[in-house]
Amino acid sequence: MKTKFSGILTLLLAFVVHFTFAQDKTISGTVSDDTGPLPGVNIIVKGTSTGTQTDFDGNYSISAAAGDVLVFSFVGYTTVERNVGAANTIDVTLAEDVSVLEEVVVTAQGIRREKKALGYAVSEVGSEDIESRTEGDVARVLTGKASGVQITSQSGTSGSATNVVIRGYNSINTSNQALFVVDGVPFSSDTNSQGNFLNGNVGSSRFLDLDPNNIESVNVLKGLAAATLYGTAGRNGVIVITTKSGAAGASGPKKTEITVNQSYFVNEMASTPDYQDKYGGGFDQSFGWFFSNWGPGFAPDGVDGYLNDPAGIIDANGTVAHPYATNVVCTQNLSPILCNKYNPGGTPVRYAWRPYDSVDNFFRSGGVSNTSINIRGATNDGNLSYNVNYGHLDETGFTPGNKIVRNTLSVGGRAKLSNKFTVQASINFSRNNVVSPPVAASRGNGTLGWSTFGNVFFTPRNVDLMGLEWEVPETGGSVYYRNGNDIINPRWSVANAQNGQLTNRVFGTAQISYDFTENLQLTYRAGIDFYNERNNAQSNKGGVNFNNAVFGFLNTWDNNVRIWDHYAALTGDFTLTNDQKLGLTFTAGATSRSREFDQQGVASSGQIVYGITRHYNYLTQSPIQFLQERNILGVFGDASFDYDDFIFVSVSGRQDWVSNLPTDNNSKFYPSVSASFLPTAAFEGLRSDKGLNYLKIRAGLGQSAGFPTGYPTVATAGQSTQVGGGIAGGPTGIVTNTISNFRPNPDLKPELVSEFEVGFDARFLSNRVNASVSYFDRTTEDLIVFKPLPPSTGFSQTQENIGKVEGDGWEVDLGVDIFRSDDDGFNWNSRVNFTTSEQIVTEQDDDQILYAGSTNPVLGANAAIRGEQLGVIVGTAIERDADGNFLVDTSGNYRIQNAISVNQNNTNPCTETILENCRNITPIIGNPNPDYVMNFINTLSYKNFNLGFQVSHTKGGDIAAATVATLLGRGLIVEDRKNTFILPGVNIGTGEENTLQINNSSYYFNNVLFGPKELTIYDGSVIRLQEISFGYSFSDKFLEKTPFGALSITASGFNLWYDAYNTPDRSNFDPNVAGVGIGNGRGFDYLNGPSSKRYGLSIKASF
Repeated sequence: MKTKFSGILTLLLAFVVHFTFAQDKTISGTVSDDTGPLPGVNIIVKGTSTGTQTDFDGNYSISAAAGDVLVFSFVGYTTVERNVGAANTIDVTLAEDVSVLEEVVVTAQGIRREKKALGYAVSEVGSEDIESRTEGDVARVLTGKASGVQITSQSGTSGSATNVVIRGYNSINTSNQALFVVDGVPFSSDTNSQGNFLNGNVGSSRFLDLDPNNIESVNVLKGLAAATLYGTAGRNGVIVITTKSGAAGASGPKKTEITVNQSYFVNEMASTPDYQDKYGGGFDQSFGWFFSNWGPGFAPDGVDGYLNDPAGIIDANGTVAHPYATNVVCTQNLSPILCNKYNPGGTPVRYAWRPYDSVDNFFRSGGVSNTSINIRGATNDGNLSYNVNYGHLDETGFTPGNKIVRNTLSVGGRAKLSNKFTVQASINFSRNNVVSPPVAASRGNGTLGWSTFGNVFFTPRNVDLMGLEWEVPETGGSVYYRNGNDIINPRWSVANAQNGQLTNRVFGTAQISYDFTENLQLTYRAGIDFYNERNNAQSNKGGVNFNNAVFGFLNTWDNNVRIWDHYAALTGDFTLTNDQKLGLTFTAGATSRSREFDQQGVASSGQIVYGITRHYNYLTQSPIQFLQERNILGVFGDASFDYDDFIFVSVSGRQDWVSNLPTDNNSKFYPSVSASFLPTAAFEGLRSDKGLNYLKIRAGLGQSAGFPTGYPTVATAGQSTQVGGGIAGGPTGIVTNTISNFRPNPDLKPELVSEFEVGFDARFLSNRVNASVSYFDRTTEDLIVFKPLPPSTGFSQTQENIGKVEGDGWEVDLGVDIFRSDDDGFNWNSRVNFTTSEQIVTEQDDDQILYAGSTNPVLGANAAIRGEQLGVIVGTAIERDADGNFLVDTSGNYRIQNAISVNQNNTNPCTETILENCRNITPIIGNPNPDYVMNFINTLSYKNFNLGFQVSHTKGGDIAAATVATLLGRGLIVEDRKNTFILPGVNIGTGEENTLQINNSSYYFNNVLFGPKELTIYDGSVIRLQEISFGYSFSDKFLEKTPFGALSITASGFNLWYDAYNTPDRSNFDPNVAGVGIGNGRGFDYLNGPSSKRYGLSIKASF
């Protein structure tokens, strides 16, 4: 019996010893996904602190015992658990976790981080929201896609510029435009500001050089805590774009895949006024060949009928003498040929007195053809990948003579080498040709510049623009209906005048990385951005109204921009504790950016022979020369800590040195700190599948600076040329140098920008509802402003650091899956983004600073005034008495006031007993800053069908609308002519209530059009159907017998409907315009052109 018992004990001991040794065996294997090996995957023995990570090739090894459980986890993938058995090799394939794929975003300097770790707001826009859109301008494609981002178009003219501002305007004279970063390199999105706006230069933004169909993703970094690592360049927020070529290797097919995207859209004018057809040209119900449309009715009878016209010019048959029989064509012998044609033998040809659709007939339906071909692929092991994208855009505008032709080619690739090196590169080429007729500012009479739109829009209804001859046969000059022929015929403009811009651009990046270990990497990246803008602004002689049009001109100039970017950084990712709970990710590096802008050209005037636009055919020539260089060197660092996946803290800093300021003021350090806390991860009981699924609370602090451009601290020399009948520098030319009228300021400092933001992100009801709310508070100090100087100084102006702007705002993003099905059932997702902010001038030495628009109060300007929102509109106002009553003059019209006296609280009139406490300012007549902006985006799908639409609402934001004032003041949309007006107010001198009657033409012409600027101010609130689309994707079953891997067709439209509900109904005015060009000015319309609407079809196929 003892022998048996001893045998049992021996067997038991042998089993225990064998089990003990089994605990120490090594498990190894490879972790991959469907594209290849995955480096950096975390493997941990469940319930212990034992863990490791996969290496560069996805391999791992770990000590474990049979019966243990290995947990494999990686950001963006579903966690996998594997039991350890007898086998020593465990290979795992991880699948992407659809619920968290969007949680990995590209942040500053290309750093990829989990969204839950970010202590600041980030908005993401995917390729599905960008490609196959109607616009070739990527900035406009982003309209309404992200909260806090304000996008304004100069007009609907094809090729016109675009302004992109994040979190409001915070600076007076330095740029407020957001920084665009493409494939890790800052992208020059300049607008050609060197063109002559009076000659109607369109001024395209360099956004046009990007093909939206070549964009993989867009991330918007809104706050300074997010953008600190970009230094001064990122002070206005950053839009990080990853192209398909730049993303090569990140994901994609193993085989070669070809995708073709072809679309065609109709391009039409959206904001066509609803012209009245009851009355024709003249004034006070009497006919005349005037600008204005206050003449008799087109009907013969009645008190306003043409037979009752006291002038008696319109006969009983409803005809008048042809305008070319009675104006300077004959009276001053402008054209004997036309005079003989329309006044043969002294008997004028008769012209029908009726309405003509001149505006509708002048404009046309343009077209937008957009082709994109993408080829991408990778080797089976995923170590080598490539992407090629070609795009062709052919766009004709709704205005004759307006066109864009763009060709783009993008090539990118990525290779993992066997020696721990990874190389990646992308190169992009763009050739962009934009032509347009002159589309400069106008206020209804062409006096501001050469405005094709202005000359068309106020055409009287009795003028047949398309039926009248537009060219003097003998000279080729312009001829039109006015008695003095003192308005340019718009048909002559589009045939004889042109503004063009041909841009050739190369931009790209090359990057090499070396992995010292699986946790430590060194990266170097070089970027280039070279482009040449070949500009021309020209007109044959023969125009009217101002010298350039009368005598002809030709300006040609090249803008050559060369930018070099260098980036080097060491990055690391470490676990600091044995329990794997505390981690550190760091980046330390340096950047340099060198930019050179070199402008060379010739401006010629006084055309000798009509029709020849070469510089030798002009009487005078002057050089166009401008050179500007700047270098920025920066060093930066970022350390991000995470604890147990629910607390994240990031500390960053950057030091910049800028070359165009003296050493005392050319350097600035910007710190930032941000943190996020996930209560749903910290407290298990807080999270519920049917309640709160996810909650993140975040906060961030950051700083940046705005450095001045140019050379404001030193005196600069300019070239002055006097030419007498020869070219500059020739036998009769004298070239001299002069000192600039700008006084240098060696003490000028950069603007300092500081921001605090706090917010939360949450998901509810099985992730069916998600919300993101942010509050930010931003301050800009030491504002750089241009300050006028008295003539006695010998200079006209200088730059100084004056003032402070404080602003805050809210951003709200809400998403709801109203219906959601796991298969191809009915799905409906709705997203809302909401933005409101205001920026107040809190400190300022001067009474007011006019910084955009015009210094002439008749035209209006944006101003900085202490205690008011930045950018308020100032201009002439209706004069008030001490009780605030409007003052009416002896003719029954409003009295105009150019300046007012206010106290320190901007209260008018100033009643301070101490005179120094009063200050004179131009009256504040409007505020262009909207109360809020809201976008409502919907995506619906059922089986293979999908429907999407985006509705936008902008509440508030005043605009000085010269288009509306012209339509009203010229009588083009006013149907009522019989009623009289008694303007509210009191009479000057008597102080009694006004009882003077004036007729319609006097009210609209003398007061609205040429009276106080205040009467042209309208509330710019607008509701807009921004986008709508309906598509169908063919099923896999249908495609089985075709060469296509995927095929879809989509019908879509852009800006098909809008209602600016606080503007006159018949004006159909669209407030989304930038009347003073792209920059810091806003809230002005100077007949710059209507907006556009586009609709059409697109087809996308993959092979």
